[in-house]
Amino acid sequence: MAARRTDVHRLQEVVRLHRMGLSGRKIARRLRMGRDTVGRVLEAFGRAGLLAGDAGDLPEAPALRAALEAAHPPRPAPQQTSSIERWRQAIEHQWKEKHAKPTAIHDWLRLRDPDYTGSLSAVKRFCLRLAREAGPSPEDVAIPVETAPGEVAQVDFVHAGRVYDPDRGVPRRAWIFVMTLGYSRHMFVDLVFDQKVDTWLRLHVRAFEALRGVPAVLVPDNLKSAVIRAAFGVDDELTLNRSYRELARHYGFQIDPTPPRSPQKKGKVERSGRYVKGSFWQTHTSVDIETDRRALRTWNTEVADKRIHGTTARRPGEVFETEERAALGPLPPEPFQMVIWKRATLHRDAHVQVDGAFYSAPWKLIGSRLEVRIAGPSVTLYLGDDHLWTHAKARRGQRRTVEAHLPEHRAPLRRRSRSFWLHKAAGLGEDCRRLAEAIFEADDVLLQLRKVQAVVTYLEDFPACRANAAARRALHYRCLTYGGLKNILTKGLDLEPLDDEGPKRDWASGSRYARDPAQLLLALKENEDADPE
Repeated sequence: MAARRTDVHRLQEVVRLHRMGLSGRKIARRLRMGRDTVGRVLEAFGRAGLLAGDAGDLPEAPALRAALEAAHPPRPAPQQTSSIERWRQAIEHQWKEKHAKPTAIHDWLRLRDPDYTGSLSAVKRFCLRLAREAGPSPEDVAIPVETAPGEVAQVDFVHAGRVYDPDRGVPRRAWIFVMTLGYSRHMFVDLVFDQKVDTWLRLHVRAFEALRGVPAVLVPDNLKSAVIRAAFGVDDELTLNRSYRELARHYGFQIDPTPPRSPQKKGKVERSGRYVKGSFWQTHTSVDIETDRRALRTWNTEVADKRIHGTTARRPGEVFETEERAALGPLPPEPFQMVIWKRATLHRDAHVQVDGAFYSAPWKLIGSRLEVRIAGPSVTLYLGDDHLWTHAKARRGQRRTVEAHLPEHRAPLRRRSRSFWLHKAAGLGEDCRRLAEAIFEADDVLLQLRKVQAVVTYLEDFPACRANAAARRALHYRCLTYGGLKNILTKGLDLEPLDDEGPKRDWASGSRYARDPAQLLLALKENEDADPE
C-alpha cells in the first residue's frame, strides 16, 4: 500500500474510528475508502499493536508508516534502468549545457548514432528525471519586486480580437493598451487598431495626461515600437527606438525594457492584461471602437479601481489617489511634438520613400540606409548621426527634390516640359534656342524631348560662341539630329563660314544622296515614253 495514496491523517482517522468501535464497513463508508484498503490497513496496524488504546491518543505518523511498510513493502518498478541509459552522457550534455528540448535530443540521437533505438517518450522521461535530480536552480526563484509610489509603470498590448471600425466600415484587429502602476496597481487602458510607433507614443501621452503625472521608470515589452534590437544579455547594448527616446526625454522618464521571452519580468502588467481581457472583454458585447473605448474606461473606473486587489489587498484607485499620484513626476509645461523616426533606403533615383512621399538625398549615398526624423511640418534625413537635409513634409505621392542631390550633368533631365528646355537653350544663346525649337517642331506627333535634352546638354560643354555657331550651321543645313550636331563640333565645321548659296537639304529627312520621290517618278515616266515598244 503506497503512502501517497492514503495520507497520514486518514490513517490516523482509521485508528481513531476503530478504537471508537466502528466496523471496517462503516469506516470505509465514512472515509470514502475501499473496504479492502481499510481491511489491509487494520491488519497491518493490528500486527504492529497500534489498534488498542484511547481514541484521543493516536499513534504518530512514523509508527503508522513503518507498520504499513512492514506489512506491505513497496514493490520495485519492473524496470529500474532506462532503455537509453547508455546515452546518458550525450543527453545530459544536450539538456543541461545546450538547453535542448527532448524532441530535439531524440532527433539528434537518431541522426548521430545508428545504434540508437530509444523512443521519444523514453527521452522525455529521462529529461524529467534529470530535472528532478538537478532540483531548482537560483535562476528559477521568482524574486518579488517591491516598488515605491511613482517609481515604476509597466506597459503592454493585449490582443482583443476584431472590433468594428466605423471609418472603414469593416471589422479590424484591435489591441488593448495597458499601463499599470507598480505600487497602486492603478491602470490606464485604451483600445486601438495598431501598434505603430505614432500610436504607441500617443497612448503614452494620453496615459500621462490621465494620470496627471509621469512615472520615473517605464518597463515596456520588447515590441518593435519601443525596442528595435533586444538585448540578450546584461552586457549587450540596447537600441531603443529613437521616437521613444524623444518621448522619454520630453517627459523625463527612463526606459527599462524586459529581456526577450521573459514576460514574468513585467508580471504586474501581464496579470493586469489577463484581468482586463477576462473580466471586461469576455463579458462585453462589442459595438464599435468608440463605444467599446468608452465602456472600457467606465469599467476601469467603476470596477477595476474599486476591487480589492489580490496582492495588495487594497483598492487600486484609492491607493493611487491617496499615495501614488503625488509621487509622480510633473507634466512638462510644453506639449509633446510628435516625433517619428524611421529607416529608409536611398533608391537609385536618389530619393527615399517615407509614408508614400519621396525625399531626395545626395546621389552618392544610393543604397545606404538613412535615418528619417518626421517632426511636424519637416522631414530630416540623417546618415548615422550626420545631418543630410531637411525637407518640407510632402503629401502622399509628392516629391521633394533638391537639384544638388542629383548628378550635376543629369539633374535637369528630370524636367519634362518644353518651356524649361527652351529657356535652358536660350541661356546658351538665341541660335541654340532656335535650334531647340526647330527640333521640337520637326514632328507634329512625336515629342522630341529626348533629342532636345541630348542636344542642349551637349552644347553646354562648349563656349557660347561655338555652340551658337554650330546651331546656326545645323539650322542652315536642317541638321536636326544629335549625331549631326556632334559631327559639326567634332570636325570643327562651326569654325568655317556658311555658304549662303549652297543647297539647304533637310538631312533629317533621310540620306543626303536619296532622290526626291517626285523626281524619281518623273524619270520613270520619261523612260517609259522613250521605250520604242
